[in-house]
Amino acid sequence: MAHALDELIADGVTGRCVLVRSDLNVPLDGFAVTDDGRVRASLPVIERLAHAGARVIVMAHLGRPKGQVDPKYSIAPAGQRLADLAGVPVRIATDVVGQDARDKAAALADGEVLVLENVRFDPRETSKDDAERGALADELVALTGENGAYVDDAFGAVHRKHASVYDIALRLPAYQGDLVKRELDVLTKVVQDPERPFVVVMGGSKVSDKLAVIANLIGKADSLLIGGGMVFTFLAAQGHRVGGSLLEEDQIETVKGYLEQAAEAGTEIVLPVDVVYAKAFAADAPHETRPVEDIVGGEIGASGLGLDIGPASAALFAERIRAARTVFWNGPMGVFEMDAFAAGTQAVAEAIVASDAMSVIGGGDSASAVRNLGFRDDQFGHISTGGGASLEFIEGKELPGVVALGA
Repeated sequence: MAHALDELIADGVTGRCVLVRSDLNVPLDGFAVTDDGRVRASLPVIERLAHAGARVIVMAHLGRPKGQVDPKYSIAPAGQRLADLAGVPVRIATDVVGQDARDKAAALADGEVLVLENVRFDPRETSKDDAERGALADELVALTGENGAYVDDAFGAVHRKHASVYDIALRLPAYQGDLVKRELDVLTKVVQDPERPFVVVMGGSKVSDKLAVIANLIGKADSLLIGGGMVFTFLAAQGHRVGGSLLEEDQIETVKGYLEQAAEAGTEIVLPVDVVYAKAFAADAPHETRPVEDIVGGEIGASGLGLDIGPASAALFAERIRAARTVFWNGPMGVFEMDAFAAGTQAVAEAIVASDAMSVIGGGDSASAVRNLGFRDDQFGHISTGGGASLEFIEGKELPGVVALGA
């Protein structure tokens, strides 16, 4: 059974160094944070510990620098955003476990916070070798001195067997952060005991990325609404021509099997009835709305590509969502970054906001989409901070970071 953060604070943390694995993996435009949702989500645990007198050392990653120091992946912009928002003093180290990190950790006073540089700058963080990861974990633990503790509050990384997620939890008294606890509670409810009708909206580019999720939801969800680039493999499986749209031909037979299994299990797979079909992948590309039975029969012809679900599909999806009692959404309906192809994603978000359902937005592109389209976080029941982690949980996979905490 995982230990909760309340237990650590009740035991007393004044003067203790607490390593906190946070999720500061935010999108950047150069060195500017474009979506600080994960920083804001990380704040409560950091501030709770600091206000209780702990000396907090924050570990986090940003992007995939592949074990190399790369300035464009520096945690500094996210750390600075944390400092701007936090009600406690925050310092930022220029390395992970080097001299600067050691000096600043040793100088921490009660109630102060230190953010280490991107842990993935150290190749041992993501190593497949237990000994290499363990060596980094030992150096991170050494920053805490005596009587240290560890809190995992990075749900977005719990599906990774990394040094700062897994190995540290085996070396220090380990606790589940509030954010991780909330994520697990919500997703467990969705998977094991959803109020019905339970509607799942799946989008994104590739069907291959979502196959295991779809397989696990057949028989559990009442309806699966499929949009995004992945829908064209489903449409091809039904015999429709999709032009130059994104298509994974090697998955067509698998998708056919899912369509059959879903029908037998009582889960309805709802596909678009029309798509927005464009001449090119460009914001200003000429486009037209085509019925799925005849996508290539218009002016654009067989060389075009589908970039969004059409208005009739958006209305169909919205109707199903408004009737739901539980909604889980992962993946946009189209290329929402381009105004001409954002209407499907916008319609789904509006329907979820207008519904009385318990709504869970599965992190990643879905979370970015709703924020970029102008929706507030509090308009949804729960926005996950972990796209990949939430998907693997929904798949039924064992998450190493959760296992290490004893959950």
